[in-house]
Formats: sequence, structure tokens, C-alpha cells
Amino acid sequence: NHSGGVCILTSNLYPSTPLTLHTSLQAVAVQVHTRSLVTVCCVYLPPHDVVSQQDLETLVDQLPTPFILLGDFNGHSTLWGSDVTNSRGQQIERLISNNCLCLLNNDEKTYFHEPTRTFHSLDLAICSPTLLPLLHFTVGSDLCNSDHFPIIVSYADSGGAIQYPPRYLFQRADWGHFMQLADITESMVSTADITEAVQNVIDCLINAANNTIPKSSPRLRKFRRPWWNEACRDSRREEKKRWNIFRRYPTTENHVAFKRAKALARRIRRRSQRESWINFVSSITSSTSSKQLWKKVKAANGIYREFSFPVLNTGNETHSAPLDIANTLGHAFAKVSATDSYSSEFVAIKNRAERTPLRFTARSILPYNSEFRMFELETALSRAHDTSPGPDGIAYNMLRHLNTTSLSHLLFLFNRIWTEQKYPSQWHEATVIPILKPGKDPSNPLHYRPIALTSCLCKTFERMVNARLIYELEKQGCIPPLQSGFRRGRSTVDNLVLLETQIRNAFVRRNHLVSIFFDIEKAYDRTWRYGILLTLFNFGFRGNLPIFLRNFLSHRTFRVRMGNFYSNHFIQSEGVPQGSVLSVTLFIVHLNQILHRLPSSVHGNLYVDDLQISCQGSNMVLIERQLQNAVNKLVAWCNNNGHAISPEKSRCVHFCRNRSIHLDPDPHPQLFTFLRMIGFYSLI
Repeated sequence: NHSGGVCILTSNLYPSTPLTLHTSLQAVAVQVHTRSLVTVCCVYLPPHDVVSQQDLETLVDQLPTPFILLGDFNGHSTLWGSDVTNSRGQQIERLISNNCLCLLNNDEKTYFHEPTRTFHSLDLAICSPTLLPLLHFTVGSDLCNSDHFPIIVSYADSGGAIQYPPRYLFQRADWGHFMQLADITESMVSTADITEAVQNVIDCLINAANNTIPKSSPRLRKFRRPWWNEACRDSRREEKKRWNIFRRYPTTENHVAFKRAKALARRIRRRSQRESWINFVSSITSSTSSKQLWKKVKAANGIYREFSFPVLNTGNETHSAPLDIANTLGHAFAKVSATDSYSSEFVAIKNRAERTPLRFTARSILPYNSEFRMFELETALSRAHDTSPGPDGIAYNMLRHLNTTSLSHLLFLFNRIWTEQKYPSQWHEATVIPILKPGKDPSNPLHYRPIALTSCLCKTFERMVNARLIYELEKQGCIPPLQSGFRRGRSTVDNLVLLETQIRNAFVRRNHLVSIFFDIEKAYDRTWRYGILLTLFNFGFRGNLPIFLRNFLSHRTFRVRMGNFYSNHFIQSEGVPQGSVLSVTLFIVHLNQILHRLPSSVHGNLYVDDLQISCQGSNMVLIERQLQNAVNKLVAWCNNNGHAISPEKSRCVHFCRNRSIHLDPDPHPQLFTFLRMIGFYSLI
């Protein structure tokens, strides 16, 4: 509109969803879940417009109850502190009376009319009767560069506020005292029960951390203004002081003093912002690391990682309570990894195969089954990146600051787990953080990626086991050379260079090259665990190593964390936990077999689960036939191993320099979106 206008800003910490209103009034509405689902509607009624009573009634009828109606109504009534009642005020009174609504306003003024230096009540807060005893109404004292005071509607009691999980502030830790208190003794790790021994270590470290490392406040963190300094603070205080004097004594002299203080504070803030920006840009030099550079670029663009509560929709149900959201996501994640998610054909294959137990008992002493040594533990800790702790609250920083005696006893505990072939029950559990996939609808529970936070104690041991596993796999040649994912000296550049070489060779020979890029649905979550172990069994692994991996994969449970809310426990029946150290290696072991199914005329390579195949030649019909044969074999392998190719995300690209008219390949079934690139010269 040419004047006025309304908007609603909602915090990411509270689930919310916008509502569509069919009205000619300037109004917007949103449903927000605070302690329950509440509709909030903001409306603006211009002072000189004629507003019909029917329009107001129709607006209220569209609002799901309970609701709060806020806005600048531009009406005067003695009911909310005005000296007189005008026609707009009478309209609002009828609206409240006809719909049995409640007015939250008291006699506090909400508007300052600068020409006359007078105060009025124009902004109203109206609510459903059920909300009246729960809400508290106040008017802010600062105009915030407006002529309206902010009106604040809050819950009468302070309980139920969203909080952040407290974190250890390691930069303020007393590590010397921690090292003394975190004394892992021999008796702690020598108990008969492995689970009890692990719990003794956890209790020891947590008690030491609680006494030596401060924690962050669970209250919401305020955004820091990097340009705010003492001059800004002092000028702001002077502005507030002059405003309070003028508000009590609205004379011309006090008004002029307030406006001068306001203008001075504004000039100081703008100067500080300019200087801060100049310093910020000047700090970017040739020696700035790429990590710091992108951090500064994102900060300059106002891009921050923020946690948010989504409103989820499952069928006809809407889930807006934080605990309900966590449980809904937990159900969705558990369903993806459940046996029911597989096709009936694969379930039959799975049940038939799993009737044969895998006996990993070793008849001879194998080097990779020997006890771990101290240098392996120290290497694992040095290579660990600081990540969020798992359910036990232990962080890598705590483990790095253990004394030599405690580390040796911790190593003794790891070797007990290794040689006794028992797995602590605490390590089966993970805390899952849902991460929305880029560009996806946040209301769909299936559009979230479950990132598992597991015990750092467990991940340290996993890293030690993983080093031995990778060494044996590489030594035995179990990982094909065309797999570049998470291998020493390999990266995505290897895949790109290989594809570019094939394209250039095709161009030199004036051939066509068709490449298909596959996406495997829910690859980590649907990986067949028995298939992983069977692959290791066929590779000849026996003894402590494969038995530890079998224990690692079995009986896994998780809870979804949303802010400070935790879901119920759910079972992860299949798949590998995303976020664990061993998960990528075990997934690679299983998926690598897919390359052996390709015909000799079709080339393929992998980067973990990203599969690309290509075929070149002068005859497009022959290329299509060969690729179709390869696609059929890949689909058959996926069907027999519990995987599924995503048609929507898979792509086929045709590279050629032949400018004559020809058809693109058309393999069946229609799994791919085909694109044509003509005149391709370089990938760089």
C-alpha cells in the first residue's frame, strides 16, 4: 500500500508457519508454538480510511483460536486510556464485544505525536479469553527511532522459555587442576563389567570438568555488534537520559535537548560503523586463510548458522511442539533404516542370507588383532577435530589433557574391549542432530539429514581401529583404485581429471561421450549391515577386528535433539551412523563391489557414494545399448543389496563436438534427466 504496511518477524527458536488471509485490510498472520500453538495477527488501520465492521469481523473469523490480535488501530476510546471515544474506537469496541475477546491494554500510552508533543493510545493487543490469564502486557519506554512505543506481550510466568544446551567453555578451563582431578585409576578400568568400567571413566572426567571448566549460560545468546564501543554506549545513555527528562517534563527546551542528543548518538554510531567496516576489510590480506576468509565473507553478508524449530507436516497432522517435532523426526529416521523400508524382493534375499552366521573366530594370530599401543592412542587424539560431544558429554579436549597415567589406563580399557570382544552399552547410543538438506521443504521430516553425535571416547577408539582397517584394506587391494573417497592422497580432483581426460580423448577421436551421474537414496541409512560384514568375511578378516565392527553395528539406538529437547529412544535397524569415524570406511567397503558389475566398455569411478559411469564411441545407438546394459546391472546390484537409485537426482550428460543433428541417448527405464553439452572445451 501507499502508506502503512505490516509484517511479522518470528524467532527461529519457536516453530512457526504463516497463514493466508483473505482480506482487503493490511493484515498478516502466523501460527507460533510457544507453550502451545497460538495465532498472532498484526493489522494496520490507516487513520483516514473508512473500515467496514464486516471486514474486521471477517478477519477475526479467519484466525484459528487461540489468537492474539496486535496492531495500530488508530482508534480512541476511554476503554484503553484515551480521553474521548471516536467512531474507530466504537468499531473496535463492537469487535471485542461481538467476538467475546479480551483487551490486554492498560492506560499506558503507546504513541508520541511530535508536533503537539502529546502521548496517545493507538496500538492495541486483543486476545482470545483463554489467553488472558496467561499473558502480561507492558509498553516499552524507548521509541526506537519511531513515534510508536513497542508493546510487549509476554507470558505472566517466566517458565517454558527456549534454552540452549550449555557448553563447556574450554578457553577458560583450568587444565592443570583438571589433569589432577581427571585421574583414571587402575581400579576404575578393571571392573568385571566393561560397561561399568566405561561409566567409571565417564563419571571421573565429567566430575573433573564440572569443577574446572565453566559452562555457557543456557539463556539465548545476544547478537554482538562489532562496531559498538564506549562512545556509542555513552551517547546512547545520554539520549535515553534526555528522553526520560522530556517524557516527564514535555517542554520545548527538553524536546530540543533530546533531539540534539539523538542526532549526536546517530552520528557517533554511523562513524563507528564506517570505521569498523574499514578495519574489517583491511584485515583481509594475502596471508588470511581460506577458512577465515569465508568466515569474514559470511559475516559481511549476515550469514550465520542458526538453529531453528520447523513446523512439520505428516499427512493431515501438524507438529509444532519441540518435543513432538523431535519425536516425529525420530520416527522418520527410524523408518528409513527399518527393514520395512526395503522392497519385498530384497527382504527375501536378506532373510535368506542372514540365516548363515558369519564366524569370525581366528585360528591364528593376525597382526591387526594385536593389542593397541600408546602411540596409536596419541595419534588418534592428535588427528581428532574438535566436534560436539556425544550423549556422555565427553569432549576431545578433555581426553587431550589427561596425564600419562590416565592415558595408559584408558588404553588398558580400550584393549579390554578389543580382546574380550565386548562392547559398552553406552556406545550404542547416539544423539542425532537433524540438518535440513539445501533447498528442501523444512516441513517434510524426510528432508532432514541425521547427523549422529556419538561418544568421543568411542570415536577415539574407532579412529584407532579405522587406521588398522584402512591399512589392511589398502595392503590387500580390497579398495579399487577408482574409489577416491577419504583415501590418503586422493580427492575429488582425481575423479574430475579422469572424466576430463576421457572427454578430451573423445573430442580428439571425434567421438561422443555420454556420462551418467548416479545418486543413491539414503545411502548411509539403508546400508545392509550383514552385507558389510559379509564383504569383510570374504576379504578374509577374522578375529578381534571384524568382531568389534559387528558389535559396533549392532543394537544401535538414537535420540533426536532439538535445542534442549530430546526425543524418545529409537532403534536404527540398518545402516551406518552418519558422524561416526568408521561409517565411511564400512560404507566404502560395501559399495565398492558395484564397480565390478560394469561391462568392460563402460568406465566408472566413485567418490564414496557418488557414482559416475561413462561410455564413448562414434555410434550413439551402440553407446545407448552399452550404457543401458550397465544401468540394468547397477540397478540389479542395488536391488540385491538394499540400495535404490534416485531418478530425480541422477543426471546424464552428453559431450560431443559434432555439430550435426543427432538424438541424445534414451536408456530405459527412464531414470535420468538428459542434458546435452555441445562445444565443450574445458572443465576448468
